[in-house]
Amino acid sequence: MTSKNLFQKVWDAHSVGTLANGQTQLFVGRHLIHEVTSPQAFGMLREKGLPVRYPERTFATVDHIVPTNEASEPYSDALADAMIKELRKNCEDTGVTFFDVSSGNQGIVHVVGPEQGLTQPGMTIACGDSHTSTHGAFGAIAFGVGTSQVRDLLATQTMALNPLKVRRIEVNGNLASGVYAKDVILHIIRKLGVNGGTGFAYEYAGTVFDDFSMEERMTACNMSIEGGARVGYVNPDQKTFDYLKGRPYAPTGEHWDLAVDQWKSFSSDHDCKYDDIVLIDASEISPTVTWGINPAQAISIDESIPTTDGVNPTEKESIEEALEYMKLEGGQPIKGTPIDVAFIGSCTNGRLSDLEEVASLIKGHRVKEGIKAIVVPGSQIVSKLAQEKGLDKVFTEAGFEWRNAGCSMCLAMNPDKLVGDQLCASSSNRNFKGRQGSPTGRTMLMSPTMVAAAAICGEISDSRLVFNS
Repeated sequence: MTSKNLFQKVWDAHSVGTLANGQTQLFVGRHLIHEVTSPQAFGMLREKGLPVRYPERTFATVDHIVPTNEASEPYSDALADAMIKELRKNCEDTGVTFFDVSSGNQGIVHVVGPEQGLTQPGMTIACGDSHTSTHGAFGAIAFGVGTSQVRDLLATQTMALNPLKVRRIEVNGNLASGVYAKDVILHIIRKLGVNGGTGFAYEYAGTVFDDFSMEERMTACNMSIEGGARVGYVNPDQKTFDYLKGRPYAPTGEHWDLAVDQWKSFSSDHDCKYDDIVLIDASEISPTVTWGINPAQAISIDESIPTTDGVNPTEKESIEEALEYMKLEGGQPIKGTPIDVAFIGSCTNGRLSDLEEVASLIKGHRVKEGIKAIVVPGSQIVSKLAQEKGLDKVFTEAGFEWRNAGCSMCLAMNPDKLVGDQLCASSSNRNFKGRQGSPTGRTMLMSPTMVAAAAICGEISDSRLVFNS
């Protein structure tokens, strides 16, 4: 029998057939939806008189547009209020399970799926959101899709896709103290580029990923899309199974043991082939900060902002554009860059372990006067658990605002937006022009602890020095 990697195994197990254009018609085991990309899809089904084919395989939540500073409806943002009501109605009409704001289970779709046990090894998963790659942390093949594909999935539970090549990225060795999963993925993207993963699925491996918790694996897989890859995954192991056991939608009883046996079978064979293998030494990785307008424009906290000296014309143009937009000067240290806003949250770094780590460090510190600092839990469950541990009080006593669950300032489709050319230290995943709500707003990506250090100092700072880690 031919050896295969996990991507090939999952792909083959879900392939319905090959279409005339050469694409694969792929069966999707789990479909996740939210309020932004689903209304049009449901509308197109109604126009054609089509039902949702397998409503039990689709799960919904609200996250992108939901306000994080209002607790009850109707919301002051009329568009948010209307879109949430529309999703609620669509789910009621079709029998789709909806983690509504009143359920206690609402949150960012890529946080809710794993914590509910909906994300499982060997699955194909799709969602109308680019960061669906997050779910690959469980050994699933998870795709972000557009609205027309959301329609197709609702109607047929299948989608048309081109097969991908597979690149194995091994990070081996020991990470230094104060270096986190966010630094690892930013380093990978810096090394391989924002287009380096085009046409690839990324398999993350090596001792660093073996040692990572499930939440750390989710952080890395989340940003696969920022590296150009369509998919990012980690082979399932005992940590995966331990995380899933006992969750609401995980198998139980005798079905659990059968499921685990099946999940193990999807792991990449030890002698399988890859289209490419990249080896990274963990000791190379430091706390990392983006300085530009794409996630590959990143440097270590101890480095200086790049200049255009000795670079090719294309790279020169890119650097010049980024420096102009970010209002930065090449050759200057990134450390010491003043900030206006600090944001901890998002589907990248809004989980309980992220909040626990920061809270363990900020006791006795205060957000610098004039800095707006907000913390947005990734889900209502994360918020509840954090409050039971008293983390909300730790944050508020340090000068952070504690918000309700949602995407918040990651993409600012809600009231949480930058104003003018404010510069934000953000634990989110994208630093594109205008990403955080203002066409001139500036974003620097970093780990949550680095965001906290920036909030306390009022400037980009080395969290290892601020917190003596």
